Amino acid sequence: MALFFDADWFAARLGERGISREILAAGAGLSSAELALVFKDQRELSTGEVAIFAELLGVEPHEIALRAGVSTPAPNRPSTTDARISALEARIIALEAEVARLSAR
Repeated sequence: MALFFDADWFAARLGERGISREILAAGAGLSSAELALVFKDQRELSTGEVAIFAELLGVEPHEIALRAGVSTPAPNRPSTTDARISALEARIIALEAEVARLSAR
């Protein structure tokens, strides 16, 4: 379990990027309930989730790891091609989640 999750920092980054918690959750393949546990410091992020959060929030993975808790692993820096593919996949997931949310209205 993470030793400290900086929920205020994450909330501020989400606001700056115009991203909801639901989009962040969908981008990382988490349910809203799982993300709520992360924000309450009751669930640790995986290495892959750290990488996706970093891409969606526009920061380096080590920043996410630091803000999510010292025991959360920061992924190794992937190759440029791998990073771009991961970034595109995260954006597609987030966009699909937003379309689904808007369609449900």
